[in-house]
Amino acid sequence: MTKGIKILCIEDDPEMIELVKLILSRQGYEVIGATGGEAGLQAIEREQPALVLLDLMMPEMDGWEVYQRMRADERMKDVPVIVVTAKAQSIDKVLGLHIAKVNDYITKPFGPSELLTSVMRVLQEAGFETEEA
Repeated sequence: MTKGIKILCIEDDPEMIELVKLILSRQGYEVIGATGGEAGLQAIEREQPALVLLDLMMPEMDGWEVYQRMRADERMKDVPVIVVTAKAQSIDKVLGLHIAKVNDYITKPFGPSELLTSVMRVLQEAGFETEEA
């Protein structure tokens, strides 16, 4: 059941947060947006999301720093992370998936079904019950 599963979208573009909310809330997910890395880390502590969608290229604190801080924090280290970024170079994907061990990597622009498929797969791997879209 997807109802009430909290997903936090950390992104510096409010329009992208709204797009993610639109796509995922239709499937019953509760989507919370945080603008920027510092706000994102605070929101993870406050909201205890089941999943984090993380943009890499943000001013002040980039997504990799957010990710490293999450993994270093006992309360956040097990929260699954899907990187959502315009950085489409294959080296970034290799770094993300194999070296940093993020749960998935989506490049912008993405389609709604690509986002939903990734979210459902990562949540299932994390032990959450999800319904097929």
